[in-house]
Amino acid sequence: MAHSEIDAIRALLGSKPRPVGWSERRQRINEVGSTWPVASDVTCEAVDCDGVAGEWSIVPGSEPSRVLLYFHGGGYCSGSIVSHRRMVTEAGRAAGTRTVAIDYRLAPEHPYPAAHEDALTAWYFLRRQGIAAKNIAVGGDSAGGNLTLGLISRLRAAGEPLPACAWLVSPWTDLTMSGSTLATKDAVDPLIHKVYLDELADAYAPPSIDRRDPLISPLFADLKAFPPILIQVGSAETLLADAARLAEAAGAADVDVTLQIWPHMIHAWPVWNAGLQDGRRALAYAGQFIQAHLR
Repeated sequence: MAHSEIDAIRALLGSKPRPVGWSERRQRINEVGSTWPVASDVTCEAVDCDGVAGEWSIVPGSEPSRVLLYFHGGGYCSGSIVSHRRMVTEAGRAAGTRTVAIDYRLAPEHPYPAAHEDALTAWYFLRRQGIAAKNIAVGGDSAGGNLTLGLISRLRAAGEPLPACAWLVSPWTDLTMSGSTLATKDAVDPLIHKVYLDELADAYAPPSIDRRDPLISPLFADLKAFPPILIQVGSAETLLADAARLAEAAGAADVDVTLQIWPHMIHAWPVWNAGLQDGRRALAYAGQFIQAHLR
């Protein structure tokens, strides 16, 4: 079943090839990400996070005092609350928490560090709501995983309490694009290729910026004292090496890190959890991980 289901997702993506313009790309990711609607028992509510757009979600039985703060993927240039709503709301269900998804500013209109500034604003918004850091999990896929790690680095540098844990799906951790699987997985990845990543990186962090900066490429960050991290990545991803090398770096820094490599799965596959059993299984495991670390 797993093969037939992921083949159906591949067919969906192939039926809506990536266009050229930024506006058209953003529309496309919203369309393919929202193929399946949010479940009927989910309550969503727009929220102004001190000037940054966000959306609360909760399902019956979830604990509102515990929060999953989520940053969507899209290479810092696309993606939104809409494209990731089904994934975020079902992650909240699995974790038994309320969620807040963030529509951070996108490049090229708003290059680095705009998204980081918005992530910090969203974090401090939650803290001002009286939510303790130990009751917040932070997560993201692709560029959102990058942004999650950047937020934790900034909080640590400021001497602030850190979130209880971090959940990363298909994280983009190396904007120097040195990962070996960019070449070895190119033929099987239907979404992410080096030429595309180069374009995204140029839009987000222009060539004048050192892309080995740990806030640009968290693979090169000092991860010491980071909270527990769950990394989930598919075996059919060009970003597989980004995830694996991050896990190695985190482990070397004595961070409690779990790396899961899901056979045959593609970039950010839990987005399509409604039609993909492995997407639901990945969210269930992430939910258990978050529950285990929120106090």
